[in-house]
Amino acid sequence: MSITRKAKYSVAIADDHVLVRKALGRLINTFADYFILFEANNGEEVIKIINNRELQLPDILILDVNMPGMNGYETATWINNHFPQIKVLALSMLNDESVIIKMLKSGAKGYIMKNVEPDDLKEAFDSIIKKDFYLPDYISGKVISGLQKDVLSLSEKIELTPKEKTFLQYLCTELSYKEIAQKMFVSPRTIDDYKSSLCDKLKVKTRVGLVIFGIRYGLIDINTD
Repeated sequence: MSITRKAKYSVAIADDHVLVRKALGRLINTFADYFILFEANNGEEVIKIINNRELQLPDILILDVNMPGMNGYETATWINNHFPQIKVLALSMLNDESVIIKMLKSGAKGYIMKNVEPDDLKEAFDSIIKKDFYLPDYISGKVISGLQKDVLSLSEKIELTPKEKTFLQYLCTELSYKEIAQKMFVSPRTIDDYKSSLCDKLKVKTRVGLVIFGIRYGLIDINTD
């Protein structure tokens, strides 16, 4: 398909399903301001292309979570460490909190499902470019109240206790609430209190909401497990 307009932002796609890649590519080339820069079959191929090409880096990388070889988590981590200016948008069939949290902790700026509507995909691109983040409500309900709004100043008003900060960091792992309680040497009831307090302070309702807010506003160190 020829592109007669001048698009502003480049997009790369990494997915081991050829039909998915091609279909996404054709769709994205119809979006105003976006064009496909390259396609890759897996994470290794993404790295090879980025390291060896003389052309521009992609503004957005659509990254399939489950790929053979170097998967989405590993690829997102590599991108975040070496080319953080590339905005990773995770793509998956899974609407699972642990997967979402792990991808965001790996450096993804957003997460969408493979059955996404074209308008929602365009909205994801626009939000990542303009606001550096995107998470649609349909992922896990309204996990963050008003996250898509410009509420960066809110982080300056948030005061967390040392225990709440530790608890928030543990939420970014795969530990259960009971296991977190054991790690922090407190009772499960105390963990419930930490969660309720954080939900009230950050205006969110779920674990993934807490983690996403923490990552988004620098309350969680994504380089610490």
